[in-house]
Amino acid sequence: MTKNATEVHSKAGPLARYYQAREAGELREDPVQEQVMMRLQELYTALDGYEEKFEPGKGANGFLSRVLGRGKTSDFPKGYYIYGDVGRGKSMIMDLFFEEAPVRAKRRVHFHAFMLEIHAAIHEWRYMSAEDRIAKWDTDKDDPIPPLGRKVAHESRLLCFDEFQVTDVTDAMLLGRLFGELMKLGVVIVLTSNRVPEDLYIGGLNRELFLPTIAMLREKMNVIALDGPTDYRLERMKGMPTYYYPLGEEATQALSEAFWRLTDHDVADRSKVGPDVLDVKGRKLTIPVADRGVAVVSFKKMCGAALGAADYLQIAWHYHTVIMVGIPKLGPNNRNEAKRFVTFIDALYENNVKFLCCAEVPPEDLYEEGHGHFEFQRTVSRLMEMQSQEYLAKGHAV
Repeated sequence: MTKNATEVHSKAGPLARYYQAREAGELREDPVQEQVMMRLQELYTALDGYEEKFEPGKGANGFLSRVLGRGKTSDFPKGYYIYGDVGRGKSMIMDLFFEEAPVRAKRRVHFHAFMLEIHAAIHEWRYMSAEDRIAKWDTDKDDPIPPLGRKVAHESRLLCFDEFQVTDVTDAMLLGRLFGELMKLGVVIVLTSNRVPEDLYIGGLNRELFLPTIAMLREKMNVIALDGPTDYRLERMKGMPTYYYPLGEEATQALSEAFWRLTDHDVADRSKVGPDVLDVKGRKLTIPVADRGVAVVSFKKMCGAALGAADYLQIAWHYHTVIMVGIPKLGPNNRNEAKRFVTFIDALYENNVKFLCCAEVPPEDLYEEGHGHFEFQRTVSRLMEMQSQEYLAKGHAV
């Protein structure tokens, strides 16, 4: 252990957790990761007592006075924009920081899910009367961004975004104003991305209108690279089969070993591996086993229940790897389940989620004949492609 590690080890915060994981053999020594963790430890220290200092109703030095312009936004801690190639540990670092961050009103959310919420709120705004806007949003102005920013700021003093990217012109036009409003209100933003800020929305429609947002990210956030030489995710999956058949103890054991390789935890150790509860449009979706971006689900629970694209997208955005057990042979007799499985695989494939599974038969025999067979062939093709090294090397949700 380095001298810095020794000094920090007994203290609280994400850096101490990082060193503990390294000592336990869950992480290997990585100087680039360590430097990023040191920077996040500094933010952890700056956030200690932050909510109380800027709590509404604290008088001249309080949050409201700063919002109203009687304080300096430079007093707010700067957030972080952490970028780097796939598999360098960005999500792991974000997890450690978020779990330790000394903030009660904090939220970690996939950027796609957050933007869906923002668009839904703006859609609702457009159809509200002036009276309803005053009652619900406390404003008579015809601009939803300031009240929406206040709402987000009230709910979360710390926002952590994983897999940040901009691919939609509407998001591109909205982001600058929304992030600017949140930062003005003292919301601390930490995000990870596979792209350096200057490469966001590259080649996009009217990209020149997005350039001020890139400049704002550079000015208002600490931009740091996590660019070590090792793709840990791909290295852990090297040589690992992803599709096991037939069903049975051998396949189950193989997937248990795969979970161990990906997370350093035993799939049966419930003190370490979940469950997770995802929010899907106000509904709760329970993932029974999850750890370090890896989820374990059953075909019966995912495709036998009344779930749909919104549920599967939340899973695809939240986890970089999904392990599914118990996939039966499909056909007209269980066509509803087969249709849900098609939607499930589409959501994973379109977000570059790694998929490991055990099934009764190989992919090409999953739906051999009967009504629905032809439509299922695209899913067979995707299941085959998802086993390739080229697919496994892709970045999550890129």
